[in-house]
Amino acid sequence: MNRMTAARSPLSPADRPQLGLRERKKIKTREAIRAATYALIKEQGYDATTIEQIAERAEVSPSTVFRYFPTKEDIVLTDEYDPLMAEELRARPAGESWIDSVRHVMRKAIDANMAEDPEVVRLRTHLTVQVPAVRSRMFEHMSVTGSLLRQALAERFGLDPDSLEVRVYAMSLIGGLMEVSMFWAEHDFEGDLHTFADRALDVMEHGLPGENR
Repeated sequence: MNRMTAARSPLSPADRPQLGLRERKKIKTREAIRAATYALIKEQGYDATTIEQIAERAEVSPSTVFRYFPTKEDIVLTDEYDPLMAEELRARPAGESWIDSVRHVMRKAIDANMAEDPEVVRLRTHLTVQVPAVRSRMFEHMSVTGSLLRQALAERFGLDPDSLEVRVYAMSLIGGLMEVSMFWAEHDFEGDLHTFADRALDVMEHGLPGENR
């Protein structure tokens, strides 16, 4: 059987290698810091929440917080799924069309994100819409995410990762997914994110509705 078609989803926790004690402790610390941050923001708002308060609530030192997250904005945002999305794209069947591969990966990314506490997902999305510092940091993250994605796209389809076309396409995907999340938040989190993502990809594949061709 083809290794690519037999590959199980890298986004599935059951498929990932068992972690050692040190790695598990790191994950637990990150989760404690994030949980403390979200709880404090819900209680008193984003601007009123300080690193010192987060550290106290998470029962770690402020230096530990900074060791895991360079800024408060980095605590709110999440980039754990970026390498897994790239893995997932590389693992798609060789004969699959680019749009089907991308739709699959986008669905997996949304599923992984929505597997978290729904309140946390909504809060994080709300903050990216309402807080300029969080949104600004998110744009910085997009550059790193785009680089990972264009490497995976280029490898998957035998293209040059530094070509203008691949760079534009990768960043269009990242920007489209970001706009999907913001659209969802601006509409009070009503509707299905999968449907919104499919609509975004339809625009990339076919152009604007009603556009003359």
